[in-house]
Amino acid sequence: MADVARLAGVSHQTVSRVVNGQTNLRPETRERVERAIRQLGYRPNKAARALVTKRSATVGVIGSRTGFWGPSTVHRAIQSAGRDAGFFVSSVNLPTMTRAEVLDAVDHLHDQRVEGIVLIAANDEALEVARAQEATGVPIVVVEGDDATTRLTVGVDQVRGAELATQHLLDLGHTEIVHLAGPLPWTEARARLTGWQRAMHGAGLRPHPHVPGDWTASSGYAAGVEIARRPDITAVFAANDQMALGLLRALSEAGRSVPGDVSVVGFDDIPEAAYLIPPLTTVRQDFAAVGTRAIEILQAAIAGERQLPERLIDADLVVRASTSERTR
Repeated sequence: MADVARLAGVSHQTVSRVVNGQTNLRPETRERVERAIRQLGYRPNKAARALVTKRSATVGVIGSRTGFWGPSTVHRAIQSAGRDAGFFVSSVNLPTMTRAEVLDAVDHLHDQRVEGIVLIAANDEALEVARAQEATGVPIVVVEGDDATTRLTVGVDQVRGAELATQHLLDLGHTEIVHLAGPLPWTEARARLTGWQRAMHGAGLRPHPHVPGDWTASSGYAAGVEIARRPDITAVFAANDQMALGLLRALSEAGRSVPGDVSVVGFDDIPEAAYLIPPLTTVRQDFAAVGTRAIEILQAAIAGERQLPERLIDADLVVRASTSERTR
């Protein structure tokens, strides 16, 4: 830093203000310092800075190894937004989201002196760990958490998204609409189930019992084999696009055309959704916005701010060729 100061003809304190992103500098002074930094290849010593400031400038992210489009995209967005905010982002990817694994991951990140954590796995066991950590002073933001019991959470309005999907089918004249649900220990699955039920009740209809799934295409296929045997069902709202993909194959193999016999709506808008046969009507989630908002909320929590950024992000219905008006 002293070498940069000498080359730029400024004080050590001025270089420090530039490095730390302070704005009370003349533009020409900032440019001179930044030019000297580039010329000398200077890099701040984060470890030394942490000793002085008592801050690690590090945040942690806990995710899963499932490879699903949504969590993976949120994870990438968090890493990008975290770096843009001046944090080093340390990631832990778990094979399963059991209470013990999540707790071990939290302990591992605490050993790295992280200032905050983002948890991308809102099942009941992970939420239990997050709530138990509130007294540690290290904030944990839960992606798609239960906003009724978790103060620091962020996500898409899942209930509203499910209502949009179901209402679309109702508007097309369908009344026998079944829901292919995700695993109910997950808050997202419960929220989408709730949205479907609300829309059905709002139309004066009694919902069929939901069909259980586990987020995978294979579970969607298995459910589709059973649904194809029920001629009374004219529409299916699947809790994610992966299950909808398996459902489409099962219906096709059974000779049930989509959307002629059965209309299908998914949830997520994965990149492949527009290229399925037929192209899938689905609910789009802005996963990049979720990741960015997670860092914004975490920053506010680290700073001790009472007023946090808005937690819910709107969902959008994307209408494609897998849905049509009821014909029978």
